[in-house]
Amino acid sequence: LLPGCELTASTKSYTFQVDEEDDSDHILALSMVCLSDGAKDECNVVEVIGRNHENQEIAVPVANLKLSCQPLLSLDNFKLQPPVTFRLAAGSGPVHLSGWHRIMHREDASFEVDDDLSEEDEEELPPIMPVKK
Repeated sequence: LLPGCELTASTKSYTFQVDEEDDSDHILALSMVCLSDGAKDECNVVEVIGRNHENQEIAVPVANLKLSCQPLLSLDNFKLQPPVTFRLAAGSGPVHLSGWHRIMHREDASFEVDDDLSEEDEEELPPIMPVKK
């Protein structure tokens, strides 16, 4: 999805997936959906197709754009878990999607705790005081 993808009458869907062998956590965030140059004044519906908690495929409309009344929509970094497909369910576009992809590497769970530190070595934090008005 970076720097973005475009859905058109000839390319109605885009699938973002990661390697199943990858042991990292992936977050995909959709920031903005907007009509691109050459769009007609028609309803352009963009859906996100993913899987729910029961691993069933679901399609959810996330944007309905029309050149004369709503040419763009900010989705405020709507977070999704790959694999996910973006589909132009209605209209001919072009619709541009932008967002970001973050990879969080899982830490090795077999770390050792250092027993040399005693509770006496811990620094005491001062209490939080209310602000004087």
